[in-house]
Amino acid sequence: MKKLASLVVAIGMFCSVQAQNIMNNPTSNHGNKFEQLGTILPTPNEYRTASGAPGPKYWQQRADYNIKAELDEANLKLKGSETVTYYNNSPDILTYIWLQLDENEHSSVNNAGYEDASSLRQVSVNSLDNMQERKSDNGYGHIISKLTDATGKNLKYTINRTMMRIDLPTPLKPGQKFVFNLDWSYKISDRMVKNGRGGYELVDGNHLFTMAQWFPRLCVYSDFQGWQNHQFTGRGEFALTFGNYNVQITVPADHVVLSTGECQNYAQVLTPAQLARWNQAQSAKEPVEIVTLEEAKKAEQGKSTQKKTWIYKADNVRDFAWTSSRKYVWDAMPAYVEGKKVMCMSGYGKEAYGLYRKYSTKAVAHTIKSYSKFSIPYPYPVAQSIEASNGMEYPMICFNYGRTNPDGTYSEATKYGMLGVIIHEVGHNFFPMIVNSDERQWSWMDEGLNTFVQYLSEELWDNKYPSRRGPAWAIVDYMKSPKEQLEPIMTNSENIIQFGPNAYSKPATGLNILRETIMGRELFDFAFREYARRWAFKHPTPADLFRTMEDASAVDLDWFWRGWFYSIDACDIAIDTVRYAVFDPNAQPQQRASTEGRTMPIDKPVLNAFEDISKIRNREDKSIIFQTDVDTSLRDFYWRYARGLEPYDSVTRVPVPSFGTPEVLTDAEKAKYKDMHLYEITFSNKGGLVMPLIVEFTFEDGTKETERLSAQIWRKNENKVTRLFMTKKKAVSIKQDPMRETADINENNNKWPAVAEPTKFQLFKLRAAARGQSQGVNPMQNAQQKKN
Repeated sequence: MKKLASLVVAIGMFCSVQAQNIMNNPTSNHGNKFEQLGTILPTPNEYRTASGAPGPKYWQQRADYNIKAELDEANLKLKGSETVTYYNNSPDILTYIWLQLDENEHSSVNNAGYEDASSLRQVSVNSLDNMQERKSDNGYGHIISKLTDATGKNLKYTINRTMMRIDLPTPLKPGQKFVFNLDWSYKISDRMVKNGRGGYELVDGNHLFTMAQWFPRLCVYSDFQGWQNHQFTGRGEFALTFGNYNVQITVPADHVVLSTGECQNYAQVLTPAQLARWNQAQSAKEPVEIVTLEEAKKAEQGKSTQKKTWIYKADNVRDFAWTSSRKYVWDAMPAYVEGKKVMCMSGYGKEAYGLYRKYSTKAVAHTIKSYSKFSIPYPYPVAQSIEASNGMEYPMICFNYGRTNPDGTYSEATKYGMLGVIIHEVGHNFFPMIVNSDERQWSWMDEGLNTFVQYLSEELWDNKYPSRRGPAWAIVDYMKSPKEQLEPIMTNSENIIQFGPNAYSKPATGLNILRETIMGRELFDFAFREYARRWAFKHPTPADLFRTMEDASAVDLDWFWRGWFYSIDACDIAIDTVRYAVFDPNAQPQQRASTEGRTMPIDKPVLNAFEDISKIRNREDKSIIFQTDVDTSLRDFYWRYARGLEPYDSVTRVPVPSFGTPEVLTDAEKAKYKDMHLYEITFSNKGGLVMPLIVEFTFEDGTKETERLSAQIWRKNENKVTRLFMTKKKAVSIKQDPMRETADINENNNKWPAVAEPTKFQLFKLRAAARGQSQGVNPMQNAQQKKN
């Protein structure tokens, strides 16, 4: 019996080794690219189902806040007190709770302590100042002056860098709530020096405060990880519990406050004229200045010693932010989402007036309407964009850049950078402020999903919009980076070298490839909306997205998640060989190709830096009306400006192979398929990432025909595949992925016959034009100088 058991074990081990050898054999046709994700994804349970939907016992916590805050502009300090009511909706008994102290990011003592490598090559005054500052307490970060329970009894707490644990006096059972009071203060940092999410900027002698991640707030406690208490390093942003907020903000009397939520006391803080304009804005067709440019300029001339308190209320939000400055022009107009009015607003200084007055509030309105189409209807009563030096998002409010030159002109890059960041940051209301993913663990679920819908919204703003993130061709440079510079998308945000491409561009591009090339718009849009609907005001994980997209579309996408999200493989699909045959009963069989004396013209490929499959399909979709067509006031100098992109290639003549008729067919069979042309094409997968085959034939009369084959063409051989195509006309050229839909990193091997590529200098000019770059005087200034 023992000998038999040993034999069975030995056979099992041998089979296992042999199977592993086959899997590791570089000559094998199969790897695991089409295997299901299986155990890579968490096991479905009562809280999260295999379909990707919340389960029957899904739960989440809640935290309500009553906060009083006072801004001390003279001393650049903020102090506050808050009463927090925390509801334990989990099935667990809690003995402590965790809070985030994000302001500790600026502390030399209580920062997260995540260091990066450095060298002598990186030495600067700034870096030396930071090195010296770390040797002592710089005075930044939250100072906790009081922490008590509802009865006033002191509570025990522990601060671990950017996290704070409160030990509960008695265990908090399921269904119970815990109330505590917290007093705190901190020194406000200069955002231009210390970076960070919030702080102040000094502009033309006046402060512009963006108060973000400014108060101690509850971490998420969830079914899939317990407490989300990762340290705040400044990159992975935050994941928070939903709740209701009542906030009183005391500031200098000449400041304008704009905030998450709805103001409860405009009648007390606005002048009668401003209040009248606010009421006028409720039904306006164009943005109305509540605080005018003249009023803002006048306020900048002096600094009030009086104070005003603004009161705001926000329900069912996961965070709260606000801004305060005497510099602000403030305008507003309504937008309507499924019949519900949303007040769209902007706040900006005179430095940004030339751009923000024209575009900002209208861009806010466009964004919430566009995102509502692709996800869920915007649920909040307010959406606003604030001009500041950096971009960052919070419920109902975001901070964006975009200042003009002193003469009022601006470059194309500034204009579209401003529009892009407004759309992006306002769009964050949906992802992750409503579909509340964990930004500290999965930044791509926040930034990538939002960047994707930003791209869709940009494409609907203007069919000429120079989108940087979304088109497949735009991610190619990143995809062909050295392997040591790459990580899978499914990497913690703190551990990524090229954070922007990895967390923003690559996931956004992947979703666009799914929509345009793999699933189709109808299936994708239904599934994506279903994901947003299922997880609105909840805490989704990557598995919930992956499963929902497949569940709602009946498309097996495990191969795509595995390749695009879990690996660093790139797409490089080459045309290796082309064999040709024609069904001509009168033709004589030929064993070898003849190319003598026959040439063909190759069309001039025009470099259009912004053209992509989405733009083409949007133009062809007659139901789509672009925002710049609806509102022609949005057409400025750069809407009409021709970027001067020139064709890079002259007419080229290349040999055209000619083959005979297949001898395997009878004369009758040849006659049946008279004048039909066969092309046997062999493709090789050189990059490792499987993708659909998109094969374009260009015929002798100049017409084209495209055939699309799903990625499953590779399922039996992931390295090489041969496919037979039939056409009614004779092809003079063949191209794989003609519209650059799959992020192929080497287009040189995509064509038959091969044609010349643009030079590096031509590509440099193209990319500079794509970014709207200009040297010295911008094109708008040039035009003005010519007029003068």
